[in-house]
Amino acid sequence: MHQKSAMITGILFMVTLLTIVMSLSVGSVAIPFSVTWKAIAGQIPFLQRLTGEKVSGRYLTILFNLRLPRILLAMLVGTGLATAGCIMQGLFRNPMASPYITGVSSGSSLGATVALLIFPAFFSVPLLAFVFGAGTILLVYRISWKRGKVAVESLLLAGIAVGFFFSAVTSLLMYTAAESLHRVIFWIMGGLWNRGWKDLLMVVPFVGFGLPATFFFARDLNILQLGEESASHLGVEVEKTKRILLVLASLVTASVVSVSGIIGFVGLIVPHITRMLVGPDHRLLIPVTAFAGGIFLVWCDTLARTVIAPVELPVGVITSCFGAPFFIYLLIKAKRG
Repeated sequence: MHQKSAMITGILFMVTLLTIVMSLSVGSVAIPFSVTWKAIAGQIPFLQRLTGEKVSGRYLTILFNLRLPRILLAMLVGTGLATAGCIMQGLFRNPMASPYITGVSSGSSLGATVALLIFPAFFSVPLLAFVFGAGTILLVYRISWKRGKVAVESLLLAGIAVGFFFSAVTSLLMYTAAESLHRVIFWIMGGLWNRGWKDLLMVVPFVGFGLPATFFFARDLNILQLGEESASHLGVEVEKTKRILLVLASLVTASVVSVSGIIGFVGLIVPHITRMLVGPDHRLLIPVTAFAGGIFLVWCDTLARTVIAPVELPVGVITSCFGAPFFIYLLIKAKRG
C-alpha cells in the first residue's frame, strides 16, 4: 500500500510540475516552451549557466508577474476544493456531497457582496468573504449541535437553510446595486483574473496547514464509513473527529472561495473520479484528490483565459461545463442502480 501510494503520488507530482510549466507558455501572448524553460532555469542558481541567452524582460514580466501567481493560485484553489469535497463526501458518506454543502459559499458570497456594495473603501473583498464564510461554518455547527453531538442530517439541513437565507440577502443587495451589479456577478461566477502574489499568500496558510491535517485523520475517516456507532466501538472519537474535519474542510473552502469566487463542481466531480480510480481508502484518496483537483483547475483556468483570447471567461463557467454533464451522469447511474 505504501509503495503504491508513493508511486502514484510521485507520478502526480511530476504531472503537476509539467502542468505548471506548460500552462505558463499558453495565453493571449504565446511564449515558446523553450523560452519558458529558459526563464525558469534562469531563476535557479545552478542552472543559470545552462540557459544560454537571456530571456527578454517582457516575457519575464508576463511569466512571473502575471501568469505564475495565477497558475499557482489555481493549483491551490483546485487542491483545496477537491480535498474539502473528498472530506465532506467521507463525513456525509455520500458521493454527491460538495465543499459548499454547509452553506460556506453563500456566506462568502454575502461577505463579498457587502464588501463590494456597502464598504468598498473599508474592507477588501477576500477579507469579508472569508470572515462571512468562516462565520457561516460556526453558525451552521451551532444550529446542528444538540446534547453534545452533531447529527449529519441536522448539519445538512442547517447548511441548506442558512445557505438559502444568505443567498436571499445577497439577491436583495444585488437588486439594489445599480451600476455596481456587474462586479458582484463577476465575483459570484468565479474567476482568477487580476489575482497576484498577495492573493496567493492569503490562501497558502490555510491550504498548507489544512490539507496535511486532514490526511492525519484519513484512517479515522475510513473507519467512519462503517457508521458512527461501529467507529466508536473501534476506538474513534467520533464527535471530535467530525468536528475537526468539518472545521478544516470548511476553513480551507472559505479561504479559497474568498479569492476565487464560487467555482462549482471541482469539489464534487474530482473526488468522485479519483475514488473510482484508486478506491475508497482515504490514505491514498486524499493526496490523489489534492493533486488531481489542482491539475484540473489549472487546465480549466488555462482554457478560460485562452479559448476566446484576449477576452477571459470566468473559470466557474468552464468547470460547470465539465461538471454539470458529469453530475447528470451520476444521477442517471444512481437511478439505474
